[in-house]
Amino acid sequence: MSWVQPVRIPADVEQEDKILANFTARQVVILGGTGALLYVTYLALGDQVSLVVFTAAALPVVVLGIVLAVGRRDGVSLDRYLLAAVRHQRSPKLLVSTPEDVPAAPAWMAVRPGPRPAQLRIPARGVSVNGLVDLGADGVVAIAEVSTVSFALRTPDEQDVLVAVFGRWLNSLSGPAQILVRAERVDLTQTITELEDNARRLPHTALTAAAREHAAFLANISARHDLLRRQVLLIIREPSVGANGHDAAAARALRRLDEASRVLSACGLTVRLLDGPATHALLMSCFDPTAPPLVDTDLAQPGEVITKGERW
Repeated sequence: MSWVQPVRIPADVEQEDKILANFTARQVVILGGTGALLYVTYLALGDQVSLVVFTAAALPVVVLGIVLAVGRRDGVSLDRYLLAAVRHQRSPKLLVSTPEDVPAAPAWMAVRPGPRPAQLRIPARGVSVNGLVDLGADGVVAIAEVSTVSFALRTPDEQDVLVAVFGRWLNSLSGPAQILVRAERVDLTQTITELEDNARRLPHTALTAAAREHAAFLANISARHDLLRRQVLLIIREPSVGANGHDAAAARALRRLDEASRVLSACGLTVRLLDGPATHALLMSCFDPTAPPLVDTDLAQPGEVITKGERW
């Protein structure tokens, strides 16, 4: 008769495996590499430097290796954090949208040479009319905005139903999916303007005064605070395979989004596919979240020549 030994599964399914003395493979490599470096250095300089001096010089290296192995910042291991910081420091900061690399300035230009702009490389190749994002060889992405539901105000039975429905949708996933929660800036200028315009046409003076008072209240809040709203996005990606892979991937992405809409509707959630202009505005806001939204007439079309305004 064999006995089954229960094993505890961590809640973090992406947690790295411990291979030696409760250390992961990455930590073992860092600690072992630090020890091997100090050992080789001692073999090379042991006859010329006393043990006390070598120990004093090696102590900062040991502390640095331990900190890199076990230290974390913002949920990221310290060695990866420092590597990302070095990559960010070495990467170009001025990026421009161009189909090819930016050439260097000609030598005859009498200007002080500065950092050369680099090509802005983004995975998105374009946005279709129905809002699908073309990722080229990586497939097609469909983006939908999902409404929210107050979980804390529900009864325990209703909370169990919401969790069960959400778990049913997670178990039905057949491809990559992402839930993105982002904060979006709210501009009340148009709302305030409409309130003030409609206040003049109200049939009673009390309604007119109430509308103007509410418009002044919104203007005061907008001037004193940075108003934000929370936006929940459901992102579905489908890879493109074969000659007709792009159209097939688009059809699969839309079908998966429709299935998610049907399942999540049991939770009282509404899944709305973003159309072309909405998806374009969303991508533009990701580059500069604090910038005001651009008017469609101010955007240049692909292939359109951009000219400067008339001089006086």
